[in-house]
Formats: sequence, C-alpha cells, structure tokens
Amino acid sequence: MKTKGDIIIVEDDPDDWEVLLDVFDQVMDEHKYENRVIIFEDSTMVVDYLNECKADPFIIISDINMPFMNGYELQEKIHKDPLLGNKGTPYILMSTDNSTTNFFDNAAKSVQGYFNKPVDIDDYKVLITNLLSYWKKNLLPS
Repeated sequence: MKTKGDIIIVEDDPDDWEVLLDVFDQVMDEHKYENRVIIFEDSTMVVDYLNECKADPFIIISDINMPFMNGYELQEKIHKDPLLGNKGTPYILMSTDNSTTNFFDNAAKSVQGYFNKPVDIDDYKVLITNLLSYWKKNLLPS
C-alpha cells in the first residue's frame, strides 16, 4: 500500500482545522511520519485537486456535514471517478453527530471508517495515531 502519499483532510470548520493540525503535527512528529497534510475547507475542491495534480493520497479524512457537497457525496464522486476510484485510497468519515443512523443509511458506499470527532485532544491524538498506524500497516496493493 502506498504509505508516502498526502493525507487529505476535508473540514469546513476553521476551529476544527486548528485542532486537526495540532493533532497531526504531534502524531507526525512522534511517529516520524513524513506525509504531507493538506486541508480543504471546500469539499468541491478535492476532486479537482486530485485530478489536476494526479495526486496519489495515502488517506482521505472527511467531515460529513459540509456545505456544497457533504462527505458522502464527495466519497461517491471520488469512488465513481475512473482514475480516482481505482486508487484504493482509504476514505474515512468523521462527524460530531453521534447518531449512527446517517452512517448506516450510507454504509453500502465504499467508506473504510466512520468515527465521532473526539472532544478531548488526547482522545483525538489516539484516534489519529490508530488510524494512521492501521493504514500504514495494511497490506492493500499500492
């Protein structure tokens, strides 16, 4: 599996960006990960970015509730794209919504994980550490 690609974060809330950047800085430094972390505030820009730069991301972590295109719609657009859909990039959804109803209604889609956004920074760090560690060790083809 490709482990060196960019980590794409799709998050429309600037407060969450700060938390995510802080958490990723700590995790990347602690584990000596060298992936570049890129945050998109507008989900509609992600597909264009991935197509324009021919990016081969390591993982995509997306909020669900966003304007213009929600996390499920973004995942579906990536999955249906002939170039992007075949890359095998893990697509992880995160939300502050503790209800699993929306997730299970959309579970048939190719989503590799659904997580509630932790409130505590240490819990967030553990979650991101576990996610990255799992996917770095996963033996999917690159």
